Amino acid sequence: MGVLIEALSELAEPLRLGMLLLGVVLGLVIGVIPGLGGIFGLTLLIPLTYTLDPISALALLLGMSAVTTTSDTIPAVLLGVPGTVGSAATVLDGHEMAKQGHAAQALGAAYMASLIGGVFGALVLALSLPMMRPLVLLLNYGDLLAITIFGLTLVALLSGESKIRGVLAALLGVLVSLIGLDPYEGAERWTMGSLYFWGGVPTAIVFLGLFGLSELAALSGRGQIQQSANMSDPGGLRRGMYDALRHWRLVLKSSAMGTLLGAVPGIGVTVIEWIAYGNAARHPGPGPAFGKGNIRGVIGPESANNAKEGGALLPTLAFGIPGSAPMAILLGAFAIHGITAGPNMLGDDAPLLVSMVLAVAVANVIGAVICMGLTPQLAKIASIPATLIVPVSLVFIGLGAFSTNKVPHDLMVLLVFGLLGIAFRKSGWSRPAFALGFVLGPSLERYFVLTYQISGWNWLSQPFVLIVFAIIAAGLLRRLRVPKERTTMAIDGSAEADFRDGWLIVSVMVFVATLAVAALPLPNAARILPLIVCCFALSLGFLLMFSLWMNRKKSEPIQENAPTIYEFISGPAAKFIMTVVLLAVLLLGFGHLAGPMIFILIILSTQHAKKRSWSPVFWALGITAVSYLIFDLVAQQSWPTPLAFKILSVINSSLQEVGHQLSLHLNGIGYEV
Repeated sequence: MGVLIEALSELAEPLRLGMLLLGVVLGLVIGVIPGLGGIFGLTLLIPLTYTLDPISALALLLGMSAVTTTSDTIPAVLLGVPGTVGSAATVLDGHEMAKQGHAAQALGAAYMASLIGGVFGALVLALSLPMMRPLVLLLNYGDLLAITIFGLTLVALLSGESKIRGVLAALLGVLVSLIGLDPYEGAERWTMGSLYFWGGVPTAIVFLGLFGLSELAALSGRGQIQQSANMSDPGGLRRGMYDALRHWRLVLKSSAMGTLLGAVPGIGVTVIEWIAYGNAARHPGPGPAFGKGNIRGVIGPESANNAKEGGALLPTLAFGIPGSAPMAILLGAFAIHGITAGPNMLGDDAPLLVSMVLAVAVANVIGAVICMGLTPQLAKIASIPATLIVPVSLVFIGLGAFSTNKVPHDLMVLLVFGLLGIAFRKSGWSRPAFALGFVLGPSLERYFVLTYQISGWNWLSQPFVLIVFAIIAAGLLRRLRVPKERTTMAIDGSAEADFRDGWLIVSVMVFVATLAVAALPLPNAARILPLIVCCFALSLGFLLMFSLWMNRKKSEPIQENAPTIYEFISGPAAKFIMTVVLLAVLLLGFGHLAGPMIFILIILSTQHAKKRSWSPVFWALGITAVSYLIFDLVAQQSWPTPLAFKILSVINSSLQEVGHQLSLHLNGIGYEV
């Protein structure tokens, strides 16, 4: 009790509370902007802590990192764009609720679940530190591999009726995640000779394209977020908060899951939220189906992704093993301020440790309260026309992607995965399944190789592995069981195979076959898992094609919206992609400030061409000011020189050279210049 009182008195000092509040505000802003996240925020803030005392510094850093997964719900619900990779699962039901006019209810439920999850994680952190080390050391690589495989079985929950399409999408995600330098042999794997891909395909850009661009493309065709402009949701915030409290069992279960999995090093927030979403989907309860606006699909992942912060701090503080990438950066801050993570934190540094726990809990409360206060205003965004929301959102998605490495490849990757997301969305393929495979791919390979090197195939007989596999088998049998009343079932598990997306299946199979051929010359450790995944993917692809051939004579496919290849490349999606290309060209040509300003002027001026209006100018100047504030004043990043400036510099140098040569020539014939 004395340690708790001492920690409270130290954290309650005005400077430290001010640092905590500043960190919370910055974390909320970072979470709202697609493409940024906790790693960006910590990297930004650590240099600002050099002159602060340790408690003030950690209050600032933990306040920021604790709430990014609270505010990232805002773009996820309102725009269908995950603010960070930790809100991708929230998009599925949260954005559907916004379309139905229940944005405030979804946000209210998310904030209350985030608040409870964050405080729960901090409480578990405080209670579990003394027993943390022996528990974590019980898990070996075989156990972690079993947990990863369990995560992949969630594909069956995320794939709707078409199980095989979902599994194929997940395997495709695994293959894409393996692009880069092989971690065991150092061989280049599918990098196309580009240094850019040595570190793999950036996760944030993949998610921005897969979910962000595809949802904005759909929004541009729909006209506005809400499907009806007359929808209103009085009391939605209060009702959403009540929903979270009413589903308290789900909140506590998801929070416990987030804390437990967050404590396992290497399992990131994206995996945690998908597991929590899959768990919630097992018991959908009354109301819409999952993926169609079920409130439990918001509550589950939001509880888990905030609770994971406390879980990730457990191994970080207990014995200096970071539980996540942001925690690895936090360990660097420890070193700067002379703090050593480990058993000593339970002794002499106990007040500092308790102060950190309190900072996480208080930050979650403050962040949730701030977001709740803004919800009524934020919910009004759902009624703004898409002609304004889409170009403004595109600017920040483009800036978020371009800020990753600040090279043209960032925008090219964004465009590729935007096309993939649009194709998946139009054809009914599971984007979450692809995302889950992409996130789990590196862990799957790491644990597979290490487990095989240490134990061979004996790991299959380990008790924990047998328990996990038994749970997997029971879940799959239950999920794949065909109801008796359904008599016309296609091979892929859907009510009737849709032959119109055959072009997409063939494209995926050609891509997978190309990867398999390219992997053959690689060293054994670099190719074994990719070839296994390619074989499974090709087998499923052939099974799908056989299913389509068997159902080719049936009258009308269930999925009427699946586009033909011609419709895909010539319809509204093509127009949207050209808009994205325009933004990319302007960003590269004129920079991160002038490029978006010109883009907004062009797009909005085209829409207001028939009437005189200054609104395009105001919006362009406003977005430029916000971009300058975030990416220049706050972040102080170094951006590449725009191509237009390089061209002008070359022209200027050429003109100077011509002038110099002309001067020499005139001097040579007797004229003084």
